[in-house]
Amino acid sequence: MELSTTGVPVIRILPDVLASQVAAGEVVERPSSVIKELVENSLDAGAGEVLVEIRRGGAALMRVSDDGCGMSREDALLSLERHATSKLAEAADLHRIQTLGFRGEAVPSIASVSRFRMVTRPRGDLAGTEIRLDGGAEAQVREAGCAEGTMIEVRDLFFNVPARRKFLRTETTESAHIEHQLRLHALAADGVRFRFLKDERQVFELPAGRSRRDRVRWAVGTSLAGELIDLPEQRGRGLRVSGFVLPARHARKGRRHQCVFLNGRPVEDPAISRGLAEGFRGAVNDGLHPAAWLWIELDPKLVDVNVHPAKREIRLHRPHDLREAVAESVRRGLAAIERPRQEPAPSKPLAASSPSFVARPVAAIERPLPLEAPAAEETAKPGPRAPRFRQIGELLGRFALMESEDGLVMLDPRAARERILYERWLAAGTEGVATQALLVPRVIEPGPREVDLLLRHRELFDAAGFEIEDFGNGSIRLGATPAFLHDEDPASLLLEVVDDLAEGASGSSRFASEKVAAVLARRAARRESPGPHEAPALLEQLFACDLPYCAADGRPTLSEFSLSELEKRFSR
Repeated sequence: MELSTTGVPVIRILPDVLASQVAAGEVVERPSSVIKELVENSLDAGAGEVLVEIRRGGAALMRVSDDGCGMSREDALLSLERHATSKLAEAADLHRIQTLGFRGEAVPSIASVSRFRMVTRPRGDLAGTEIRLDGGAEAQVREAGCAEGTMIEVRDLFFNVPARRKFLRTETTESAHIEHQLRLHALAADGVRFRFLKDERQVFELPAGRSRRDRVRWAVGTSLAGELIDLPEQRGRGLRVSGFVLPARHARKGRRHQCVFLNGRPVEDPAISRGLAEGFRGAVNDGLHPAAWLWIELDPKLVDVNVHPAKREIRLHRPHDLREAVAESVRRGLAAIERPRQEPAPSKPLAASSPSFVARPVAAIERPLPLEAPAAEETAKPGPRAPRFRQIGELLGRFALMESEDGLVMLDPRAARERILYERWLAAGTEGVATQALLVPRVIEPGPREVDLLLRHRELFDAAGFEIEDFGNGSIRLGATPAFLHDEDPASLLLEVVDDLAEGASGSSRFASEKVAAVLARRAARRESPGPHEAPALLEQLFACDLPYCAADGRPTLSEFSLSELEKRFSR
């Protein structure tokens, strides 16, 4: 900061190159941000085919080629000026934006932090234009022979901004984010052919003209494609909603598996997420979110897409209308698949004299509650840290009821078993998990970012009993699983771990170990399903744990009701 002779900071106008680098910090967060902006420009140019090539996770090279309308020499040079755009002419256009790009910041921002090359030729022209510049320096321009359309090449991203370059993740992680971004655009623009090459190897090729359902089937993989539920088109005031969802049992943590396209633009908005949740109300547990792919057509006057530099967020003028339309479309889609299952059973006449036709409480007790004192061996053996409890009964076959020195204690056997297994596996590095090889290896298709997370922690999953390897195109090959799973679906357990890792704030190996151990413990305890009669043995093991009073996810293992609290409840 420069100070005047009086010690007051001097205000100066930023040089153009520095201003572009500052803007790049908002628009270009990582290589996938570059791909997003360039592909959006290709689609706005009317491309029928888009080819994306990257090397070393995009840090070394990103190249986007299209067969769109191309640009003249003058327009190509103007596109490198800040706030130069063909998509806005007056202020009123901001209220009816129908293109993916419009700010005029992306190309100059990208060029200011890379070694940039553009080759473009308008349709019908005999020759094209090539422009080169390094880090926003003076452009080198020449005439070039090229195909109609535009090719933009970005090399050495952030070469002149080392502080930004050091924050890039591994090549596989950056590649996964790029592939995820391309998958979104491929879903949004089903009439465009997409090709993606990574390190000179083709990752996928999608022909143009396939239906939305075909593209979603490609995105979710063959194992889930048959479970897609069509959502009937729902119309409202200036809007239209359609798409697909998966059944409630496939709901997951986070919203990474919710893809929403508004007027062809991938977006995120809480009103849409709430609409999905309301449509699934009663079917999805708290903390989970249904998998969905939605296409929304909305009057451009009813949405503001100019509220975020990267255009991820939007502002709806009537969010309630869209939320209701999404919810109703989901409700109708789910109801359509439920009707065939609800065939009425043949009715049987009830005799008036039938003994079962007697008024009595609905919740009749089918087995007596064991209120008598347990045998001596059922009293928990106190360890060095364990308080002394005496088991006096059970509740609904789920909770053990015990008497303590200060009142009543309830034990959740399953939560207790989770804590015991969690600490045991965490201490042993999951070495105690027995494995079973699959007779036929299974291919699971969770998506590129999820595969990156799994492979990043492959050694940890190997120790936990999973044998995984990269199978390409957002899929993994599973050769072995933990033995305790038996016939349970291993994919759901893997995805549960991935969701926990993705939602966490840390990518450390310790954090990953804790997440894997927690999910394994939860699944194993669910399968064992310990009952209240196992309370004495569970308590002995539980109070050998570091944190005996809660499971790995924070749920209580024990709840105590003091005598004073009980007397207060009964006004004594």
